Amino acid sequence: MATALADAEITSATLQAAGSFDLPPDMGPARKVNLPAFCRVRGVLRPSADSHIAFEVWLPEDWNGRFHGVGNGGYAGTIPYSGMESALQSGLAVAASDTGHSGGVTDASWALDHPEKVVDFGWRAVHGTAVAGKALAKAYYGSAPRKSYFVSCSNGGRQGLMEAQRFPDDYDGIIAGAPAYNWTRLFTGFVWNAQWLSRAGASISAAKAPALAQAVLGQCDKLDGVVDGLVSNPNMCRFDPVVLRCTGAETDACLTDPQLEALRAVYRGPHNPKGEQIYFGFPPGGEFVPGSAGWDLWIFGPSPGTSIQNAFGSNFIKYVVGAPQSDVAGFDFGKDFDALHAGLAGTLNATDPDLSRFAARGGKLILWHGWSDAAIPAQGTIAYQDDVASKMGADRAASFVRTFLAPGMHHCAAGAGPSEFGQNGPEPGQDDPATSLTAALHAWVEDGRAPEQVVARQMPLPGQPQDQALRTGLLCAYPQRAVLKPGGDPLQADSYRCTASK
Repeated sequence: MATALADAEITSATLQAAGSFDLPPDMGPARKVNLPAFCRVRGVLRPSADSHIAFEVWLPEDWNGRFHGVGNGGYAGTIPYSGMESALQSGLAVAASDTGHSGGVTDASWALDHPEKVVDFGWRAVHGTAVAGKALAKAYYGSAPRKSYFVSCSNGGRQGLMEAQRFPDDYDGIIAGAPAYNWTRLFTGFVWNAQWLSRAGASISAAKAPALAQAVLGQCDKLDGVVDGLVSNPNMCRFDPVVLRCTGAETDACLTDPQLEALRAVYRGPHNPKGEQIYFGFPPGGEFVPGSAGWDLWIFGPSPGTSIQNAFGSNFIKYVVGAPQSDVAGFDFGKDFDALHAGLAGTLNATDPDLSRFAARGGKLILWHGWSDAAIPAQGTIAYQDDVASKMGADRAASFVRTFLAPGMHHCAAGAGPSEFGQNGPEPGQDDPATSLTAALHAWVEDGRAPEQVVARQMPLPGQPQDQALRTGLLCAYPQRAVLKPGGDPLQADSYRCTASK
């Protein structure tokens, strides 16, 4: 195999026989897996003097003609091997990168005084990997991929939108799940939450999350007419946490006045001193689910200052923004946000609603989000869909964009509601468009069948029998919503129908 790649160096190309393979660690530990025979290509992209983008392309011996790009979570820093594994198992040629640096998912220390690395992370690495991956596939197989897809969540969702906006020729179909597309405003929201929860007496223990979750359900579960342990439409929920105010000694079942004030700020979202909203607050409904990362870990943390949001926000301020303070405490929402946004939005934010070039070449985009996501508010994804419809016209937008919202779902997976619907990439044997969003994207791009609904499953927690779903749910293309049929079982998807949202 020989091919010329701009700004790229191939460091190795080896044939891997079918069988046991030591999958390197990514966001999880290293493990042994069984893989089909493939050619493993490793390389480095250097689009700037300060760039070092490690990438890999896996080319299966039994290829189905599709190319698949895998995105990264958080601040990236590793090649997402788990996503590459599942794609290879499904017969796809697959490519991914570390976006130009090594590090943990919340670690942004690589960004300080390295603006070119921030550009690589922002958009350049994913595009370069797509170009290199497709060129290597063409050189290896003797023909170009018949269709190319990008599927990812979180920062990976942002990467997918960046591809559609900046490089519409890279992919024919994109799934952008829970996209962190408005990076500067979202991460400023992390700083907002961390500041409020660090005020005197305002820190909320993760141990209080179960009581908070029960109070929210008690007030809002019934609003959709079905009491099923989910807040199906948080926009209808006007939860007032005052019902949890401590009337005596503080316990895990109540909140003090400073805690109530901080909690209201989290629901409200970041504002500047003029009262202007910077980004969305977190909707009620995802505060706690056993075995799943909700507000207890993302927003409150095991101890004061240890939440996942705090880690992301402090790394953003210290290393990406490059502010002199070492934590979030010194950030001034009146003086600092405008400069931060002006300096970084062009590199990190994928907010452009003009997808006319992507649409003109026949590109298809699927957005999805869990309503109980404690990392990224679902309202942002809805806002982006609405922005595209406003910019391009509702009819044209409907010809190539669909959005699905999953009640009770946490960040990218798990939660209290049905949260498995093939949304995070191909799964061997899961090729039914009715139950797999990835298969639905393939059917839309290749056969012209636009997805209007998908069935999601809620599987047991790890350690429990995995042979049967606990419940299934019907996810409807926004703005439609699922409504229970008279006499239907609320735990079964076929008991629902999609109808226009109110």
